[in-house]
Amino acid sequence: MSEYILEMKNVRKSFPGVKALDNVMLSLRPGAVHALMGENGAGKSTLMKCLFGVYSMDGGEVIYNGEQVKITNPADALLRGIAMVHQELNPIPDRSIAENIFCGRYPTKMKGLVVDHDRMNAETREVLKHVGMDFDPAQKIGSLSVSQMQLVEIARAVSVGARIVIMDEPTSSLTRGEVTKLFDVIGKLKAEGVAIIYISHKMDEILRISDDVTILRDGQYIGTWPASELTTDMIITRMVGRHLSNLYPKRENIPGETVLEIENYTSINPKSFRNVSFSLRKGEILGVSGLVGAQRTELMEGIFGLRSTLSGIITYHGEKFKCSEPKDAIDHGIALLTEDRRKTGIFGVLSVAENVSIASLKKHLKHRIVLDKKSITRLVNENVAKLSIKTPSIKTLIMALSGGNQQKVIVSRWLANDPDVLIMDEPTRGIDVGAKYEIYCIIADLAKQGKSIIMISSEMEELIGMADRIMVMCDGRATGILEGGEISDEAIMGLATRFETEEEKYA
Repeated sequence: MSEYILEMKNVRKSFPGVKALDNVMLSLRPGAVHALMGENGAGKSTLMKCLFGVYSMDGGEVIYNGEQVKITNPADALLRGIAMVHQELNPIPDRSIAENIFCGRYPTKMKGLVVDHDRMNAETREVLKHVGMDFDPAQKIGSLSVSQMQLVEIARAVSVGARIVIMDEPTSSLTRGEVTKLFDVIGKLKAEGVAIIYISHKMDEILRISDDVTILRDGQYIGTWPASELTTDMIITRMVGRHLSNLYPKRENIPGETVLEIENYTSINPKSFRNVSFSLRKGEILGVSGLVGAQRTELMEGIFGLRSTLSGIITYHGEKFKCSEPKDAIDHGIALLTEDRRKTGIFGVLSVAENVSIASLKKHLKHRIVLDKKSITRLVNENVAKLSIKTPSIKTLIMALSGGNQQKVIVSRWLANDPDVLIMDEPTRGIDVGAKYEIYCIIADLAKQGKSIIMISSEMEELIGMADRIMVMCDGRATGILEGGEISDEAIMGLATRFETEEEKYA
């Protein structure tokens, strides 16, 4: 009898112009956490979608519980005890937590004519308790935060009695406390013999909770190793196929005169940012750090005109201006890469070419009324080459690209407008170490050219490696700015947890 609950052998899958999987292998032991790693575009999600029945395989076989099976759709996978927690959540916001957990398999009464809400709520309460959550089952799921929805999705997987749970970037939206809760849940599932397939780009997580690690590269199987035998450097080298001696590029930017000043910026929402002041120099990378809830994103959206402000002054190149809407910011040479590229960054149903050019179409008109398609194509091809965007064609839908390449497309969209100030909110979230390095190189090169960068990141190591100065926020306030030798993990955390006194809060 095999020691594996699941074996995927010689799996092949192609899309037009792309061989996504080429004879890929995966062997999963019961009661083990098996990390699946690789750069964006390596084939991790494609392999899991083949297992979960979202895609049909072009070749290969799946052996589950010792028998060869063909999983035709997600419902079939769930019936077999295989559940998947997707990175992009798709809850039904106006329905309750219980209805979301039991969607498609509601318990019924009266010979199946009526949904048994009492039973559904009771079972939901039990499964939530099992994963350490204390929500009201009747509460609308749309009222929860993204991180809370992620935990509910995990509870849904547990509720089906799954023997295999696929977790795709499960901690991307979770706080440290919630990550600890998740790891506790994973520990319980392991003890019950449940096998976990864990996809993440966070090396510390992989080495902390994994038993086995499988690495893919460019759709091919590189190998499987016990996690205890691996180091971060070993994983990175096998993922990218080369040794990255330095995770951050050498910076050659020299910050110059002040180009942007923000004075006493205050949100119209009393629970958001208050009295924030800072400056930004030409050719500078200004990092912005803080814990979840520090209001970093809200502040930058306020500066960009996406959020209403009560007071505050923006001075740009020595002139004050009011930013009431994004058009005001764009007209003054300020660009914003939003935190959630899938929700507010890309236009998923449009092509790479359309996504690159959409913010600068006014610059590509003939006779002021007709789009100059040759000019647009030239712009797009230049940006695809300059930023090394991997795409079968500029006509390919952007949703078909990896996360790192989607992020490069968004960067190139704003660069087409030649902004002086580029605000980048979590620019490397959800992308692999190789793609991260490419994004870092782009940021460093822009700063060298004299562009001014504001970079929000939840990864302290990233900010320390990239920023000239770091502004730290806590509870809607700027609690300090660190520079040079002042910058350290301890200094950042000290400012990030410096909760104000009652007198400061209402000052």
